Amino acid sequence: MSAQVSVKRAVVILSGGLDSTTCMGIAKEAGYELYPISFDYGQRHKIEIENAKQVAAHYGVAQRHKIIKLDFLRDFGGSALTDDSIDVPNVTESEQTDEIPVTYVPGRNLLFLSIATSYAEVTGSSAIYIGVNALDYSGYPDCRPEFIHKVEEVIELATKVGVEGKGIKIETPLIDWTKARIIEEGLKIGVPYELTTSCYNGKAEACGVCDSCRLRLKGFEEAGAKDPIPYL
Repeated sequence: MSAQVSVKRAVVILSGGLDSTTCMGIAKEAGYELYPISFDYGQRHKIEIENAKQVAAHYGVAQRHKIIKLDFLRDFGGSALTDDSIDVPNVTESEQTDEIPVTYVPGRNLLFLSIATSYAEVTGSSAIYIGVNALDYSGYPDCRPEFIHKVEEVIELATKVGVEGKGIKIETPLIDWTKARIIEEGLKIGVPYELTTSCYNGKAEACGVCDSCRLRLKGFEEAGAKDPIPYL
């Protein structure tokens, strides 16, 4: 009689962007069965949802891909990504201030991780992968290691699996990587960057000048690779 093989499962918070797609590839390489989850929160760059669908299909898990609507974040506004009255900053504007960028969406990662925890518990997943990065996005309070550790503590207290001592680990493999290293590691494992988007302006062709585009282009340049997506 053959021994039963234990299946490792992981929820991946998949935006359709470069970082979250790299996390998807890393989770796959680590031997996890993937359960991607994406959020339609009224973001200006809603096109990323279609990219997330393509990434999920690429990894053969489209049937497990959950897309959750959080319309109230657009109702709340308060971010350049959810409020059309606030402009997405260009390179010059974003480099002139040390304040938290206007592209920060209040409570976004806290909400995402809470909902991902529910999906993880239902699917029997032992890990949640999220592509937070404290190096390139140091202005975002919900991308810091301290935040991730506190959420893990809450998960342990607030879930059945946590009380039973099994737990759910939040995996943040990119948290202290440069964009160049993220791309280098992703290319090694065949991450489909041609299916991703990073532009905050949400057009079919990336603008090339918003913070997110700038960081992406710089990362590809430093990695010695060509970005496969189209730019204006």
